[in-house]
Amino acid sequence: MMSRRCEYALRALVDLGLAREAGRSLVRVQEIAGRERIPERFLEQILLGLRKAGYLRSRRGRSGGYSLARTPRSIRMGAVVRLLDGPLAPISCVSRTAYAPCSCPDEALCGVRMVM
Repeated sequence: MMSRRCEYALRALVDLGLAREAGRSLVRVQEIAGRERIPERFLEQILLGLRKAGYLRSRRGRSGGYSLARTPRSIRMGAVVRLLDGPLAPISCVSRTAYAPCSCPDEALCGVRMVM
């Protein structure tokens, strides 16, 4: 299950992508929070993390706000989920980014691994 933090981050990124397509260079936190019904202080923390990870740019001050630092097409939702919630795989032996061997006797013939 995706965390609330991750869900809000994805919704904010979509909001910022739509703003970019509409020609808006910066969007204030209050605007995103209002449109997406996200608590403003929580959203500020999320956006700061996305900025540090290189997904967003920000400008401080009265005319400040956030914008995408990359093109919308170059942002992979899976990468954002992994950043915020960790590996997507339900078991570690099938993870592409956080592989770890599992406890089964023969990984090559493991039925659970094959299904995943």
